[in-house]
Amino acid sequence: METRRRSLRTEAERDPAAPGQRTGPDDRPHTGARPARAERLALATAAVLFASGLFHLGVFAVAGGPWDGPVSWRKPATFGLSFGLTLAALTWVTSYVRTGARVRAVLLGLLAADSVLEVAGITLQAWRKVPSHLDMETPFDSAVSMTLAVGGGLLVVILTYFAVAAFRRPPSGPAAMALAVRAGFAILLVALASGAAMIARGVVLTRTGHQLAAYASTAPLKPLHGVSLHAVLVLPALAWLLSRTSLGAETRERTVAAATGCYLLAVAATAVWAALSY
Repeated sequence: METRRRSLRTEAERDPAAPGQRTGPDDRPHTGARPARAERLALATAAVLFASGLFHLGVFAVAGGPWDGPVSWRKPATFGLSFGLTLAALTWVTSYVRTGARVRAVLLGLLAADSVLEVAGITLQAWRKVPSHLDMETPFDSAVSMTLAVGGGLLVVILTYFAVAAFRRPPSGPAAMALAVRAGFAILLVALASGAAMIARGVVLTRTGHQLAAYASTAPLKPLHGVSLHAVLVLPALAWLLSRTSLGAETRERTVAAATGCYLLAVAATAVWAALSY
């Protein structure tokens, strides 16, 4: 019996959270009404955004039109799907980040509201059959574009805060989760940087009278932005799935490290493609 107890203690030290257990600061599950409400709100919002994306895929199938270009049903479809998936992923992944429960609840609320703002603005412009980003043709269009830009800036602030928190203190959770969360947030910062670069370059071209060039300028960075955006879901999901197996902690660590390396290669390949495309 004593040998069994020592074995369990050793395993707990190597893998502080039981498989699949979502823990918060100091390896404790997030508790309290405020975080629970914030999570439910964020997940419900994510479901609505994802459903909006699916709906606009249906609109595209019925109405047709171009898939590429600044005016396309692609934008409300892909942004709805992407924001919905990313918001749900961040709601889950941030439960492993060691930050105050109240702070996390507030940031999740802001993240959900900002996600709605972004998708709503893009969807509105798609139904008006005008570009959503970099469109300064009318005062109203300019207001929508600037609102989307400000919303993007808020996203950068919120997600950078979570990324810094993940590196300041090791994320909790099963073996390899800390590596997965940190790598996911680090790669997510690449997505934020590439998105900001697209907007900045487009605004410069728009302000100098090159509107069509501004719309075209975002194309090379879109693959980099898209690939790096979802590492924060893929890598932690892999760590969680591995925690449901009988593999040891060291094997799980090596597997997630290898997956991180592969993901970084994909990000590097899209970055090289973007550089060669300009």
